Amino acid sequence: MSGQAWSQQAFEAQLRGLGDHYHIHHPFQVRMNSGGCTPEQIRGWVANRFYYQISIPLKDAALLSNCPDRAVRREWIQRIIDHDGRPGEEGGIDAWLALGRAVGLTDDELRSQRHVLPGVRFAVDAYVNFVRRAPWQEAVCSSLTELFAPEIHRERLANWPQHYAWIDADGLRYFRNRLAQARRDVEQGLAITLDYFNTRGLQQRALEIVRFKCDVLWSMLDAMWMAYVAGLPPYHHLLPDQR
Repeated sequence: MSGQAWSQQAFEAQLRGLGDHYHIHHPFQVRMNSGGCTPEQIRGWVANRFYYQISIPLKDAALLSNCPDRAVRREWIQRIIDHDGRPGEEGGIDAWLALGRAVGLTDDELRSQRHVLPGVRFAVDAYVNFVRRAPWQEAVCSSLTELFAPEIHRERLANWPQHYAWIDADGLRYFRNRLAQARRDVEQGLAITLDYFNTRGLQQRALEIVRFKCDVLWSMLDAMWMAYVAGLPPYHHLLPDQR
């Protein structure tokens, strides 16, 4: 890719401009945050997103295994701790299990993954496999959809208690925790990305990577829309006991 590299300020603006592709704009997400989802649709979303949550530490462990920079590893490992927790300390996976209980799902239902749609599994696995195989700097860049995450968490915290009073508010603590964690994660990931992707070609590559991650998140919701809104779950032409 020819052309002069953008300044770091201009490059960051390009990255932030990809927020229009973030899944906060997906019809399923819009419906959910405006109070239009049924309890079954909420439970479907929580169950499918659990597969994403348990895959994040695997993704981050893969990134660390490819990263020779000790200083980066020392900071990045906090992301695994955030999700997995420590003995006696709740992590994000535990908080998501609490969300599941708050919406009427058992821990066994979530852990068994029996509600996970094939399209969701395919999209999440594509993301984890990308990180396993990519240069670690590209893997870092793929995390930058976190640039847009605080807004979506704030919307849930503001709107869910109003629209879904049947959900125990304590179950929303995952979203509260991520407000601070996401801001911290963005600072680290953005600093690495702005420093490493320092030619126009590399900067264009970074934009492609963030778009790919946006596609992953959007595709997950496409699968959920088909199953829970359009009423066309996978293999819908078969009887339930044949699927």
